Amino acid sequence: MDGPTQSAEVAIVGGGAAGLATAIFFARHAPGRSVVVLDGAAKLGAKILVSGGGRCNVTNRTVSAADFYGGSPNVVKRILAEFSASDTVAFFNKLGVELHEEEHGKLFPNTNDARTVLDALLNEAGRVGVQLLAGHRVTDVSLATDGFAVAAGATTTFARAVVLATGGRSLPKSGSDGFGYQLAQNLGHSLVPVTPALVPLVLDGEFHKPLSGVSHPVELTVHADGAKPVRIRGMLLWTHFGISGPVVLDASRHWHRARVDGRDATVSASFLPDHDPAAIDGVLIALASSSPAVHLRNALARLLPSRVADAVVGKLNIEPSTVMAQLTKDARRLLGHALGQWSLPVRDSRGYKYAEVTAGGIPLDEVDPRTLASRKCPGLYLVGEILDVDGRIGGFNFQWSWSSAWVAAMALARRFNASELQTP
Repeated sequence: MDGPTQSAEVAIVGGGAAGLATAIFFARHAPGRSVVVLDGAAKLGAKILVSGGGRCNVTNRTVSAADFYGGSPNVVKRILAEFSASDTVAFFNKLGVELHEEEHGKLFPNTNDARTVLDALLNEAGRVGVQLLAGHRVTDVSLATDGFAVAAGATTTFARAVVLATGGRSLPKSGSDGFGYQLAQNLGHSLVPVTPALVPLVLDGEFHKPLSGVSHPVELTVHADGAKPVRIRGMLLWTHFGISGPVVLDASRHWHRARVDGRDATVSASFLPDHDPAAIDGVLIALASSSPAVHLRNALARLLPSRVADAVVGKLNIEPSTVMAQLTKDARRLLGHALGQWSLPVRDSRGYKYAEVTAGGIPLDEVDPRTLASRKCPGLYLVGEILDVDGRIGGFNFQWSWSSAWVAAMALARRFNASELQTP
């Protein structure tokens, strides 16, 4: 090899949340052992900075395997138990980052600034002796004598162990372009097909355009051929391109996974999520009984945003000035059905450019759940989003980063500490 070389006990490919945490945990528990983090971006942690609207939803008050999809729930449960949400809170508190709780258990830094989180990680990595190499895009990881050769530009790093913490394909501007999958496949791994997840959805037609900026609670149902319908409640945001908001982001992975599996998928919304679709007709009857002289549009505005009410009535060709007492049975039933099962003509999502996470990845059964060491390539470890695990919105994907980082780092620390004890 013609260029400069260096050596380290552990080389970590990827300087995002999982990579930085792995480096910190390892360096803390294996003092004196060298660890280097290599990342192609000019500055580390771009994805941390843009997460949570720039505030970084570090974790959630309550985290369980039920909050995740993809790999084996039992494996996910085991890994989460090794480093829990409360451990995350304690970890960041010790770094000087205090967290506060918001709606649905989301935990954010008190500063409401993701930079606080990133700076704390970078400072701690520096304190414990981690070598951080930004602007070093890894192009190859190959087997070498006593370990691996990690090529990054003109520099080759020889390491006894390698951790792939490259993320998936979401938010490629942050450096996550999916190349980590190729690195893993070159070392013997397979790949569960990947799709965007936690991503806004694009709709056909014009219905959504006048509603841009309106937000309201709904229950979305994703219907996929041959599968049980998935129902999710939360806030929907109408946009110029279609729909977004927490409930849409959570539903998007189910739509995408059905499509990648070759199954047709449709999405519908109940605009009155607190009522069973079959009972909405009764809600309209009760409205007509209590307010017989009220115009339909004004009556509906008691139930949902007026712009949405107007758009629904207009789409159904029902006169909005009809007084409730004169609303025909057929019109009422048509309206009730529409409010409970409004079809959303999803054409696509906004793709990886806007996705917060990637679904799919390296199968969990190809790593040892006790260590996250590869079953295909001794000395290789995989953490974070590169694995076939993705969480719902609310801080869960960051928690997976912290938990998986801890498991791999502790396994590496045990390995190198044990080797030191065995040295004559």
